[in-house]
Amino acid sequence: MSNLIYPPFGENKDIEMYVGNREVRLRRYFEPEPGVFIAESHNVIELALNQGFQPMSAVVLEKRLDDPLLERLDHVPVYVMDEELVKETFGYVLPGGISCAMRRRDNQDYRLIFENAKRIIVLENVENPTNVGAIFRTAAALGVEAVLLSAGCADPMYRRAMRVAVGNTLLVPWAYVGKTETYWQEKGVEILKDAGFTTVAMALRNDNLCIDDPVLKGQERIAIIMGNEGEGLTESTIEACDYVAKIPMADGVDSLNVAVAAGLVMWEMMK
Repeated sequence: MSNLIYPPFGENKDIEMYVGNREVRLRRYFEPEPGVFIAESHNVIELALNQGFQPMSAVVLEKRLDDPLLERLDHVPVYVMDEELVKETFGYVLPGGISCAMRRRDNQDYRLIFENAKRIIVLENVENPTNVGAIFRTAAALGVEAVLLSAGCADPMYRRAMRVAVGNTLLVPWAYVGKTETYWQEKGVEILKDAGFTTVAMALRNDNLCIDDPVLKGQERIAIIMGNEGEGLTESTIEACDYVAKIPMADGVDSLNVAVAAGLVMWEMMK
């Protein structure tokens, strides 16, 4: 393959995209156009290519040069490294032996998601990319029709989130509701209600329902809102929702990790 490039690479902008944790910089790579995301491992890269994302370059370990996926990357530079050079250059092990820099797309308009979805999960200020990725993986597995996020959430396209989601971020429709957390706080729940969703806040209160309550099961369109890892949902969001619900837990336990809680909620919601 004529597009394979071996070291030394010299001053190389392509290589810089893979080095360290530069997610914010990658998002702004083509400003004002969408930036770049890093797809890691064969399965995630293949999924992204199947979804029509445009590759820019790739990095592959020498021992993975027989990967048939490289045939689909024959029009972009592919940098070949051994494991020691990867660790020395990037500071981390190359997940799955191959990574690919791809162009992002414009964020989807959340109103388009409303058109066909009846069961959605909404994340308010969920900051940890691992939690966001796990929620997307579960959403895809259980058939949840969309994920909405407030502006304070970790980006589902962050490499850590993508890795944990095993690429399912590319399959589940998702969108941010507004560009600021203030927009979500002022209008988010109202937007959901105007679109015909019954809104359910997940929080611990004395007057809430259990998540398996028949009242919730009977709703035609439902949006369940999960809160921040440490502080949960804001009081304004809880007060604005139609219902407040909880997951029954044993005495002495008052919370679950948000990704675990979201998984239980989605399982119940999709039954």
